[in-house]
Amino acid sequence: MPSITRLPTTPPESLKSQILQMVVDYLTDISAVALTPSNPLYNLYQYAVGFEVHLYLEAMKGGQGVEVELIVALDDEDPAIVAGFLLYLPTQGDPEACAVAYLAVANAYRRQGVARAMLAQMTQRYPHAELGCVVARVPYFEALGFQVLGARGPQVLMNTRDHGSDGLTAVLDTAPIYSSVEVRQIHAYLLKQHGKRAMTDAEKQRDRQLDQLSRQAQAFAWERLQSPPAP
Repeated sequence: MPSITRLPTTPPESLKSQILQMVVDYLTDISAVALTPSNPLYNLYQYAVGFEVHLYLEAMKGGQGVEVELIVALDDEDPAIVAGFLLYLPTQGDPEACAVAYLAVANAYRRQGVARAMLAQMTQRYPHAELGCVVARVPYFEALGFQVLGARGPQVLMNTRDHGSDGLTAVLDTAPIYSSVEVRQIHAYLLKQHGKRAMTDAEKQRDRQLDQLSRQAQAFAWERLQSPPAP
């Protein structure tokens, strides 16, 4: 079982690079958009979401007006290897609350309780925790003590309590990433590689998928709240 550690500030470059690589490798799981590698936009979102996580890791240095905390799981035999990470945002005005931003476990360390252990350390510090997940992941988080509160876009909103916090969760403005020079350059490259029609189809596919996930999340949350799962 990897060791679970909370880092008080931005991780060293050796760990940070592994975290960012995990974002790239597990984009479908980490991103709310849930794009798959078959979509031509996949590489663009790999860069954009990776840069989002980079900005949050840099914000751990302070001065950004956003409070960010990070828990990492390190290989027991070689602590230089990141087995998983959990990045979450403490809630302003509520010292018991936080919101999960990103959670990932490397393939080689899955089914060993790594995510469970990281979340347990987080909830020891912040017992009123919130997260969003796709419908398929709800049973996993319910087994860890989270319950369905509703839907938020393409995700089901879950919390360790039967209500959300009254505090505010400050987030970074990541919208400029998607209009940045780098993203435009990646888009231009993909356009040249795949062609205009394929890129237009990829955008329509992304939008249809988001609509479908949103409908699924809303329908699931409504049904679950009408008939909560048996204890």
